[in-house]
Amino acid sequence: MKYLFYTVALIILSTSYGCKKSTSTKIKSDINSEENWKSLFNGKNLDDWIVKINGYKLNDNHLNTFRVENGSIKVSYDQYDNFTDEFGHLFYKTPFTNYRLKLQYRFIGEQIAGGEAWARKNSGIMIHSQAPETMLLKQGFPMSIEVQLLGGVSAGEPRPSGNLCTPGTHVMMNGEKITEHCIVAECKTYYGEEWIEVEVYVNKDSITHFIDGKTVINYSKPTVGGEYLDTTSKEIQNRDGQELKGGYISLQSESHPIEFKNIQILEL
Repeated sequence: MKYLFYTVALIILSTSYGCKKSTSTKIKSDINSEENWKSLFNGKNLDDWIVKINGYKLNDNHLNTFRVENGSIKVSYDQYDNFTDEFGHLFYKTPFTNYRLKLQYRFIGEQIAGGEAWARKNSGIMIHSQAPETMLLKQGFPMSIEVQLLGGVSAGEPRPSGNLCTPGTHVMMNGEKITEHCIVAECKTYYGEEWIEVEVYVNKDSITHFIDGKTVINYSKPTVGGEYLDTTSKEIQNRDGQELKGGYISLQSESHPIEFKNIQILEL
């Protein structure tokens, strides 16, 4: 999720933070057995997943935007003539609270005509999200926390992945409440179509993002609030200030083709 002002903010923050290599190692769970990981995607179809696309009713997979090809969930626009704000989210059917989520993703091809410039090689994983059935017909993004996935567009221009965005939410970082919509992660820029591994570690009120095994950002104490809360229903708006201790997980479609695979969760 990205808005026009963020293009400028990203340049400023990228200059300030750079794409520093994290010295932190991947968090290791006390649960060591790989048998405890659960696959959320069966590699064959979208069973157990719920589609919500802006302007369309729940489970209306407009123009086959979300599909399964070669064992991956693919966001495709080959049946579109033009993109007109059909921002979409593919929700897993049940909410989660404390967990490790991991998957692989890659951007492919070219952005569909009509997509915003900021949405080129731009997607995300939404966590602690409102339930899909509570979204309005015309609601582009759920109230949630976004693990933003970005790809490099121009050589030499930093565009790190694993950033934090906060549609209708706030978080705490270093003891301070963060009200900015997006915070840039300490991560390298990926320019090609290679597969990249992302992991999200949710431990009570503390959340950490990893890209290819390196810590890129962490924060805590998410709450409902923020300037984009007014795009949600009155029921969601009435939760302003409420702590977020869990919610739904979804994958974004924002006008650039992307693939997701090996989606697994380890509940803690």
